[in-house]
Amino acid sequence: MIQKKRMKNNSSNASNKKEDIDYKSLKHKDQRIGVFVDAQNMYHSARNLYQARVNFKNVLEVAVSGRILIRAITYVIKTESGEEKSFFEAMEKLGFEIKEKDLQIFPGGQKKADWDVGLAVDTIKLADKLDVVVIVSGDGDYEPLVEYLKVNKGCRVETVAFGESTSSKLIDIADEFTDLSKDKKRFLIK
Repeated sequence: MIQKKRMKNNSSNASNKKEDIDYKSLKHKDQRIGVFVDAQNMYHSARNLYQARVNFKNVLEVAVSGRILIRAITYVIKTESGEEKSFFEAMEKLGFEIKEKDLQIFPGGQKKADWDVGLAVDTIKLADKLDVVVIVSGDGDYEPLVEYLKVNKGCRVETVAFGESTSSKLIDIADEFTDLSKDKKRFLIK
């Protein structure tokens, strides 16, 4: 389920062998983490791939992995019908802070519903208070954000999403990728 990154250790030891260092070993219980959920991305991925809904309780559990949760924020879109209200309430009960934005409908009927910039701004604002940023999304638009957080803020960045709908570049640049597709029973609700 978790894709680990490996790095060669070039320091020489008694046998002059190169050792693999497992980045997963960099996870520890004292890390301060923030979890940032792109709800639209996750909703559409689960619906389109599996005709199911995401079990966000279990997603939060795997994202936190026993570490110190500082903030968990879900970015959602509010429609005129308000049919998503029960979802918002359920997320709040799980401990998520909800940030909502109205669905934009343009002349001609085109709709826009994304939080990419808002999520990015929040992660940058909070990065100095976090050791780890977990982005729950497979959207490749977050690739520059991941790079920035790692290089400029010194954060470990992990991504959590469905492998089939996740940008390969996002998987490659993240310190760790958790593929929810590997345990559908745990992460999906039919």
